[in-house]
Amino acid sequence: MAGVAVCSGAVASVKALWEVRIRKHQEDLQKDRALHDRGSVGRLANAWEDRIALAKLKEKVVTEEGRIVLRIEKEEWKSLPSALVHMTNLQEWQLHRTEVLKIRKFDNLLVLDLSRNSITEIPKEIGQLTKLRELLISYNKVRRVPEELSDCESLEKLEIAVNRDLSDLPPQLSRLKNLYHLDLSLNQFTTIPDTVLSMPALEWLDMGANKIQKLPEDIHRMENLHTLWLQRNEITCLPETISKMKNLGTLVLSNNKLQDIPACMEEMENLRFVNFRDNPLPLQITLPPCDNPAEDEDREMFGKEFMKAYIQESKKRGDQQK
Repeated sequence: MAGVAVCSGAVASVKALWEVRIRKHQEDLQKDRALHDRGSVGRLANAWEDRIALAKLKEKVVTEEGRIVLRIEKEEWKSLPSALVHMTNLQEWQLHRTEVLKIRKFDNLLVLDLSRNSITEIPKEIGQLTKLRELLISYNKVRRVPEELSDCESLEKLEIAVNRDLSDLPPQLSRLKNLYHLDLSLNQFTTIPDTVLSMPALEWLDMGANKIQKLPEDIHRMENLHTLWLQRNEITCLPETISKMKNLGTLVLSNNKLQDIPACMEEMENLRFVNFRDNPLPLQITLPPCDNPAEDEDREMFGKEFMKAYIQESKKRGDQQK
């Protein structure tokens, strides 16, 4: 009888152990199913969120000048929505006043307009946009421009105005062979960077409202430049080499600290518009009245005629002092 009792106890113990294991296995299976169900629900929710975001983005797509444009303004985004990766047909982004801090994703764009946001950094990935023609990133908080921007070989127009702390450009940007329009106004530049002087196709340059005190002696390297804005700087004199800028048609030098106008500027035959207003020039020049009163009203008192008259008066006084 004792042996039978021992056997019965052993069987009961084994049975209890298996029941515990079965219960634990069933509990584990239930947990796995619950996790899987929650994951499925989460994935389904994310998929629906992506669909909703994509639908909202599509509502902001317009056709403008033959391009497919995404236009977003005054929306409180800190980063660009991931749904943008599905909109591969976009050719232009116009994102203004969105509080976007960083650019993370790009498409095969022709125009990227991110003006008036809070962007602090142009990512290195910008160089992947080899078809990009226009990059407009004015009124942001960018402090440096990555050298990878030079890989945007199709870039024609670059605007980085009003970023306040920007004071230099990487030398690699001179490789932008198609760039003809550059706006660097309202920043912290103290001179025209050498990389700008080396841009072969540059025609239009705005460096107004910086801290430029002196222009480079080799400024004439910008041989294709036809428009140069230098207003509201601290320029005290102009180099003689400025007269070698044969294609220059517009030169704005208002609100500087110029003490003279070099006589060589008379040789600039293509210079159609120039502005010397609000400079401490020592000579007082009064232009003769114009035969046509209508033309006299339109005449810029500190423009080309003023420049020529000033140079002539300066020469006359110089001859008298000899």
